[in-house]
Amino acid sequence: MLINIFKKPTSTFVVEEGKIYKEEYTEGYIIRDEMLISIPNASNGYVAIKSEGDKVGKGEYIYRYCVDNEEEINKQIAEVDKQIQENIDDDEEYFSADIKLINTQINSKLDSLYEIDDIQKISQGKSEIGNYITKKIKIRAQDSDNETLKSLLKDREEYENQLKDGSTYIEAENSGVISYRVDGLETKLRSDDLSYLSESFLSNLNIESGKIIASTIDSGKIVNNFKCYVACILDSEEARNCEIGKNIKLRLQDSSEIPAKIVDKKEQTSGKQLIVFEVTNSVVDLIKYRKTSFDVIWWSYSGLKIPNSAIKYEGNFAYIIRNRAGLKEKIIVKVLKSNDKYSIVENYTYAELKEAGYDISTLSNRKTISVYDQIEN
Repeated sequence: MLINIFKKPTSTFVVEEGKIYKEEYTEGYIIRDEMLISIPNASNGYVAIKSEGDKVGKGEYIYRYCVDNEEEINKQIAEVDKQIQENIDDDEEYFSADIKLINTQINSKLDSLYEIDDIQKISQGKSEIGNYITKKIKIRAQDSDNETLKSLLKDREEYENQLKDGSTYIEAENSGVISYRVDGLETKLRSDDLSYLSESFLSNLNIESGKIIASTIDSGKIVNNFKCYVACILDSEEARNCEIGKNIKLRLQDSSEIPAKIVDKKEQTSGKQLIVFEVTNSVVDLIKYRKTSFDVIWWSYSGLKIPNSAIKYEGNFAYIIRNRAGLKEKIIVKVLKSNDKYSIVENYTYAELKEAGYDISTLSNRKTISVYDQIEN
């Protein structure tokens, strides 16, 4: 005869302050207010004045047309710079507050470029570093007694003026941020009217999720940096029951959570829901994507967090079993919010129990649950 001498041990859970979510993973299409920059009559070429992500105001210069002999002028400037360098004494003790500031700016720019793989941004960064170095040269030359050096500096300024005086510029037609990440969908995915969106329309775009839009040196655009939209197809109960105007949160790929508002919702022929979220945070960070994955956080709740498996029921009242050094006690709890695995609970007051119809005469020494209590799971 076999006697079962083994008993399955009771697992316990330590009550903690925590947060639970109701969320679902999805992929969404980024829709922006973006205006392509028109660059007519660029037979001699043009130079971008702004870097990726720079803010611009309406009427601000964003491109400069090259002058007829720009290449020759740039060669002359490079030659003058070489002669200036040869005539500056190598004084390592030389110091000024301006030089110190410029060195700090150069180091900061170099640090920011180390992990960048964007050609346009690297090119702009290289140009900015060149401008900083030019400023250093000018300061050293102006503080020098070397007449040759001062003459070379004057020559350089004259060449610079030839570029400036002979150039014409393209102005920003509206305010926003500059981007050179042009993917050809700027006129297809419009933000002014969302009625064209559908499950089939988005699917037929054949966009790879998470792919970073490549930069181009041939075109650019101005993007509204205050607002964009994210359109996605969802098939959950929360999606079916949500309402336009509801505020929720989105968790992006970098784990940051940003607020969003439902501004459009349409049931599709498949029975799924097309939902469009309006986003006013991290708009600039999303410019590099046209389609990205994220979590829709329908709601979150904070408080005493316990597993659903630890909750028992006695009629309409939930309770847990607290275990303190082997002493087991039943404690009635109020379940505030639950997801698939966990619940947020709190203690009832006597008044609440009485109002709910609980026989409080059985609670002469009512127990409560608190953080760090161990409960049976």
